[in-house]
Amino acid sequence: MNGYGPNGPTFRVEQGKTYRFRISNVGLQNSLNIRIQGHTMKLVEVEGTHTVPTTYSSLDVHVGQSYSVLVTADQPASDYYIAVSTRFTTPVLSTTAILSYRNSAGLASGPIPNAPTNEIEYSLNQARSIRTNITANGPRPNPQGSYHYGNISVTRTIRLANSAASINGRQRYGINSVSFVQGDTPLKLADHFNIAGVFRLANIPDNPTGARMHLDTSVMEAEFRSFVEIVFENNEDFIQSWHLDGYNFFVVGMEGGIWTPGSRVNYNRQDAISRSTVQVYPHSWTAVYVALDNVGMWNLRSEIWARSYLGQQFYLRVYSKVKSTRNEYTIPGNVLLCGRAIGRRI
Repeated sequence: MNGYGPNGPTFRVEQGKTYRFRISNVGLQNSLNIRIQGHTMKLVEVEGTHTVPTTYSSLDVHVGQSYSVLVTADQPASDYYIAVSTRFTTPVLSTTAILSYRNSAGLASGPIPNAPTNEIEYSLNQARSIRTNITANGPRPNPQGSYHYGNISVTRTIRLANSAASINGRQRYGINSVSFVQGDTPLKLADHFNIAGVFRLANIPDNPTGARMHLDTSVMEAEFRSFVEIVFENNEDFIQSWHLDGYNFFVVGMEGGIWTPGSRVNYNRQDAISRSTVQVYPHSWTAVYVALDNVGMWNLRSEIWARSYLGQQFYLRVYSKVKSTRNEYTIPGNVLLCGRAIGRRI
């Protein structure tokens, strides 16, 4: 934790006071679980969204995710273990930090708090219990009043299935049978200058095709101010984590098995959590709603670093025909031009 090994970092507290801990999983591939010996954690915030205050004895934090919890120093003045361990891995990797009371009477002792079992159901149920606090003040996206996401008509459904394959004798990962490769020019510059040959629009389908995986600079076109349903489908034994730059989305559904249109019956249309990174359990699906109100070229990727690096990403081009600084700022005059954009004028 915080760059230290076992028992490295120490967090000092005073008896009777309550502290906010912001927990972030900045790892490359493993989901984590955190516990504090003898204490509970009250979840109050997820990636900028106020949550319904819910108390947990342990909390799963998947790759790329962040949480704020309140911890009250309500135990006898002593030192206590803060334990973190990997989830769904063999072997389980663990480390510890120390929660140290002022005037502590002794060092941390006793058994380190046990981690949950590797069963998916515990983590899935916990994820479903995390909900937006609709009574709290906060910026959009906000399910109160006129902007109630559950009453907005979905204009498009996009199903994204991750997969792995060998291409030209090398390991690759893909989405809807497309494994992303970088173009020779930054995509935003290519789009701004309308440079041909860097990428093609609609070269990644809206639904899994079952076709053989291939390489491409995959860009999906989307309409500005549309309201989109994205279903992440994971048919592998591997837990996934997905992030969309430039946006938060409402996590309306999460379940094992195969997604069908009938799965929408069980969506949370009232107080689903709004966040930017979401997990998808093995052989499961996760559905999100997103209001595409941010013009630009946005990366949608697996937060599992090796998978993203080897092709499990693409760009979502949110486009408006109206060129206005109300929708998107102009490119700075001192932008560095490279690739096929060299010599162009802003």
